[in-house]
Amino acid sequence: MKRSPTSLSLLLSLLLFTSGFLSALQAQGLKENPALDAKVKKFLESHRGQWHDMNIPASDGRLLFDLIVKHRYTKALEIGTSTGHSGIWIAWALSKTGGKLITIDIDEERHNLAVANFKECGLSEFIDARLADAHDLVKELNGPFDFVFSDADKGWYKQYFIEVAPKLEAGGCFTAHNVYGSRRSYGGIGEYVEYILSLKNFETTFNTDGGGVAISYKKAEK
Repeated sequence: MKRSPTSLSLLLSLLLFTSGFLSALQAQGLKENPALDAKVKKFLESHRGQWHDMNIPASDGRLLFDLIVKHRYTKALEIGTSTGHSGIWIAWALSKTGGKLITIDIDEERHNLAVANFKECGLSEFIDARLADAHDLVKELNGPFDFVFSDADKGWYKQYFIEVAPKLEAGGCFTAHNVYGSRRSYGGIGEYVEYILSLKNFETTFNTDGGGVAISYKKAEK
């Protein structure tokens, strides 16, 4: 059947639009895996309200997920695994950017449960879970990293930051949990807040929803 010039023009426009749309998706560099997404969502839903033992709330997990996906981070470090809730959100985001997470916890029982949770939700291949003392291991890690989540002993927050900051890439993000921005915060967090706000090569904001998260971006060197 012979098409009219108008029909051919509409068809060409549709083909160009489809091509541009697909190119835009590819340019985003995100890997889609509907089966994995469904498995993770099912796991998180089945464990809703069960994350105790120093785990973060789901709203903070979503925040970490969004930060990683937005900036396409791929080299992540978590200090303080607990039983894996935050690690699941981080690794889920990394499954889309093509990255991997190193996560550290000193407690063997928490570590083992986290490893089991990572396996059950299908994210084990994106996670390197270490049973270790972060005081020792963090300084030994070579990096580089582009995303860090600190949620271990609060009195060591400043030291963790000092040890990791040189290994953090420009544009990278260092996040810390239970931080609301007050210098009078408990357990050494006040000292940490005062320190990060004094740095000229980091820009810090505070998300005060959920458990409170300090978000510090490393500036590029001039």
